[in-house]
Amino acid sequence: MSTLSLAPRVDVRRAAERFTTATGWLDSKHSFSFGHHQDEANTHHGLLLVNNDDVVRAGTGFDTHPHRDMEIVTWVLQGSLVHQDSEGHNGVIYPGLAQRMSAGTGILHSEKNDSWRLAGDVHDEPVHFVQMWVVPDEAGIAPGYEQLEIDAELLGGGLVPVASGMAKHDGAAVIRIRNRYAALHAARLRAGQSVQLPEAPFLHLFVPRGSVTLEGAGALATGDAVRLTATGGQKVTAAEPAEILVWEMHATLAA
Repeated sequence: MSTLSLAPRVDVRRAAERFTTATGWLDSKHSFSFGHHQDEANTHHGLLLVNNDDVVRAGTGFDTHPHRDMEIVTWVLQGSLVHQDSEGHNGVIYPGLAQRMSAGTGILHSEKNDSWRLAGDVHDEPVHFVQMWVVPDEAGIAPGYEQLEIDAELLGGGLVPVASGMAKHDGAAVIRIRNRYAALHAARLRAGQSVQLPEAPFLHLFVPRGSVTLEGAGALATGDAVRLTATGGQKVTAAEPAEILVWEMHATLAA
C-alpha cells in the first residue's frame, strides 16, 4: 500500500460508462475491471477494487464460489439476500443491514435471492445490492463474518459510518474491516438535504439511487460515481430522495 503525494483530482464516472454483465438472472454493472471485463487503466481507486451494482432475479443467485484475502462489504437497497458460507455463517441481508465477509485464508460462500423460502412463501421481487471489495492490510487472516443493523442511524440523514478499520471509529457502531486505512459511509437523503464529504487522499462517491449535486462537479444521477484524489470536504446535496455510498481511504494499492 502507498501514501504518495498526489495532485488534486475530481474524476466523474457516468453510469453508462460502466462494464455490464447481463444474464437471464443477473444484471450487474461494474465500476472497475471485473470478471472478463478487463481494462488496465481501470482496476481500482485507492483501496477499492470492486463496486458492483447488482440486480438478481427472485429464486436465483450466486452459487457457492471461493474468495481469498479480500474484505467484501454488501449493501442491499431493495429486497433481501441470503448469505451462506463454509465457516457456518448464515444471514439474510436487507436494506439498513450492513454485512462484511473477510475471505482471509479462503472461504466459500453463496448469495441467493430466496429468503422467502424460509417462510414458505413465494415472491418475484428482485434484490438490488451493491457489493464492494477492498484489500485487507494483512494477508492470511482467519475468515470472518459480521452484520449490523444501522437503519435507525440512517434515519437522521447524515453521513453514517458503516464499515471501518480506522482507529477513529474504534468503539463506534460500525462493522469492522481489516484495513486500517479505509472506511465506508452511507447516507439516505431527503430532497434538499446535504452532507459533507470527509477529507482523505482517496474518496469514492457512488449514487446507487436518486440524484444529487456534488459541489464543484455538478449533477450526479443514479449509477454515477466520482473518484476524488487529494481532496474532500465538498457538499453533496440531494435533488430528490437519494442514497449515497462513500469510501474514505488514506492509502492506495502500490503501483
